Amino acid sequence: MTALHRNALPQLGDALFVTDGGIETALIFNEGFELRDFAAFDLFRRTGGEAALRRYYNAYVRIAAQFCAGMVLESATWRASADWGRRLGYNAVQLADVNRKAIRLLEDIRREHRELSTVISGCVGPRGDGYNPTHVMSADEAQAYHREQISVFSDTAADMVSAITMNYVEEAIGIARAAEEAGMPAAISFTLETDGRLPTGQPLQEAIEQVDGATAMYPVYYMLNCAHPEHFQRVLEKPWARRIRGLRANASRKSHAELNESVELDTGDPAELGEQYSMLKRTLLPSLNVVGGCCGTDHRHVQRIAAACAPLFRVAA
Repeated sequence: MTALHRNALPQLGDALFVTDGGIETALIFNEGFELRDFAAFDLFRRTGGEAALRRYYNAYVRIAAQFCAGMVLESATWRASADWGRRLGYNAVQLADVNRKAIRLLEDIRREHRELSTVISGCVGPRGDGYNPTHVMSADEAQAYHREQISVFSDTAADMVSAITMNYVEEAIGIARAAEEAGMPAAISFTLETDGRLPTGQPLQEAIEQVDGATAMYPVYYMLNCAHPEHFQRVLEKPWARRIRGLRANASRKSHAELNESVELDTGDPAELGEQYSMLKRTLLPSLNVVGGCCGTDHRHVQRIAAACAPLFRVAA
């Protein structure tokens, strides 16, 4: 139970790192699982659930190996915080245990693939809805709320934490502060709307600068998620966009409201998505080197993304 890279994250260099796609949509639509509240962590208490998660991750490990890339393994814990856990019948002890199980699974996978440069990330999701900031906490409230889960990660092999689908800055600030308190590197990933702004209407640049200003630039990098590249490429400008190292885009061009109303999964065009990632790396996101997907994406999309981006990188050490 040793964190190998907590003091020197290898993805802060200039090599390509692959991460996964939309785990919840992939498990629901491709594997046939029912996930209440999109809580993938609940599979750990179901027969065959852990095996399904292992199959899911191994598909992305193969992609990283195919393109001589590194790997960021993101734990299936996006919903494994106190409020969501209670909705699913977990008490505090059970919730801490399932967060540890999620990291142990990734530790096993890393051990099985020692040839890869693999980072284990403890995934932290929003307290509320990932699309709609219906209840906005203060930064202090967010720090207190997320402290418990991040503290659990700090006692595991997790190398860092990633805050995925953050839709307002106060929660991002609170998570960054809780991570610093626990001695964990943190990446912050913002949800964006079709206009390239946060769901609160705040411009992306302003959000990144506000979090950096409130935390003395504690996040090791930022990511963008849950939007199609065409939704945000027009708002990216240097030099502040250099803080963005990760991209987990949607396959679909639909808005969040349209996606919520869809009864079928919109998987978009994987090849086109790959080319859009490559274009962003070459023109607007010079620091981009952690690539994966969000809603509607799976290993097929990430394979095309990695294929399009790999020629732009050196081989991972």
